[in-house]
Amino acid sequence: MRAGVVVTAHPGVEDLAVQAEELGLHSFWLNDTPMVHGDPFVALGLCAKATSRIRLGIGVTSPALRSAPAAASAFASLNALAPGRIICGIGTGNTARRTLGMRPTTAATMENFTAALQDLCAGRTIEYREGDRVRNVRFLHTGAHANTADPIEFVVAALLGPKAAAVAGRRGTGLISFGLLDPTAWQALHDARRHAAHDTPRDPDSRTDSYVVTALHILDEDEDPYGDAARDATGHIVLSLLAFAADTAADARALAEQLGPEEREAVRRLLDRRGTTATAPDRHTKLYPNYLGRIAPEDRDLILPSLMSTLALVGTRNDLRARITTLEQAGIDELLIQPVIDPPTEMAQLAGLLS
Repeated sequence: MRAGVVVTAHPGVEDLAVQAEELGLHSFWLNDTPMVHGDPFVALGLCAKATSRIRLGIGVTSPALRSAPAAASAFASLNALAPGRIICGIGTGNTARRTLGMRPTTAATMENFTAALQDLCAGRTIEYREGDRVRNVRFLHTGAHANTADPIEFVVAALLGPKAAAVAGRRGTGLISFGLLDPTAWQALHDARRHAAHDTPRDPDSRTDSYVVTALHILDEDEDPYGDAARDATGHIVLSLLAFAADTAADARALAEQLGPEEREAVRRLLDRRGTTATAPDRHTKLYPNYLGRIAPEDRDLILPSLMSTLALVGTRNDLRARITTLEQAGIDELLIQPVIDPPTEMAQLAGLLS
């Protein structure tokens, strides 16, 4: 299995990209969450200039954040800096929208956006609509300004499960998911993508790789798998789920179907600790600060062993290699980690684990 890394955009991130490339990692991704992290397109431009081999991804942008022409211009500009190395991840904007207090977009809107980006980034013309006004648009000046000759890899975020996988099938794209380490669930996604792609013409140059984002903690001898070190290394992944659950907890039925009693209690404690409720209109300002950042020591009790085991990779080297092999057999092409404690060290551990 290939290895990559996902980080947040911040000054100096290009140095991490250089280190990832030197370690032999396959890809380097940045989150697109405007009101939480820095701008990924600005940061990825620096990474493109500082590297020569590693693939560079946005994981993920959304039609609820950017128009198709603006997003296509950004990706084609990156493609001019790093020809053939750019990955465009597209989702409904679940986190990026919720951090604004807004709802994500629909799978249908995401599919239309994906199709528009694929066409524009390949130099083709699309119908661009604003309200009742529709116009044909395309790049008017390419070459040095915007590279539409070298292919851009597209992946769809699989948060919506079969719906997103079907979009990936119809559009001939790959899949990316956050914290989905269940081989059976991945097999279902791949089945849904294959079924949707059955009668759809496909670009022979398109890639359909599958990526999973998680956290990694390799245990020392006799280390507690649920001790402070393991909780600190994986807590950002767990808290991201709890924050989402807290943000949507007003829909009690959906929450009850997905979380057990202990997890629901953790959601309640998180809401109380952040001083908000599941129906407060400003709850996004309380739940998402430091999103995907290192957790505070006082929040370690929220990092439940059940969620650590479900969402993250914690274990000895042999345990982790066996688990990764199972994921590879389920069709995962690349394991992406989101490090927060010591990114250079964690990237080196990942490279060593999969070497």
